[in-house]
Amino acid sequence: MERVTIVVDVQNIYYTTRQIHGCHFDYNAFWRQATQGRQVVKAIAYAIDRGDEKQRQFQNILRAIGFEVKLKPYIQRADGSAKGDWDVGITLDAMEYGQDADVLVLASGDGDFDLLAQRLQQRYQTQVEVYSVAALTAKSLLDVASKHVPIEGPLLLK
Repeated sequence: MERVTIVVDVQNIYYTTRQIHGCHFDYNAFWRQATQGRQVVKAIAYAIDRGDEKQRQFQNILRAIGFEVKLKPYIQRADGSAKGDWDVGITLDAMEYGQDADVLVLASGDGDFDLLAQRLQQRYQTQVEVYSVAALTAKSLLDVASKHVPIEGPLLLK
């Protein structure tokens, strides 16, 4: 049975899905599709914690599906900009757990992950499947992905 590690950049998926499709990503459908016929090594969803009740409910749904949820506090800077980036955390966990998997499923369209995908493929022969909104996915990530699954149709909550 193929072994899979799943990492989800929750903010990237939320904003890109909402921007292009005007709705939400269906995490249950995603889980079914990404894990079908596979043994899950690790599944982690990375999110920003603003401390509101609706977010806590969403995080509990993710846990019930099977994800470990990692949170970072939302930081509002004095100049009005915000910080809440999980790229380094996602990369470190993907390298750690991806080497024990046949496939790493990355839910993000962020081009910063192109080097991660290349390294996993070259060093550990781990295939990298990218789930993302096609129109907002970095070309550099699409170019190195073993497979791209566009977020559309059955992966959307209408």
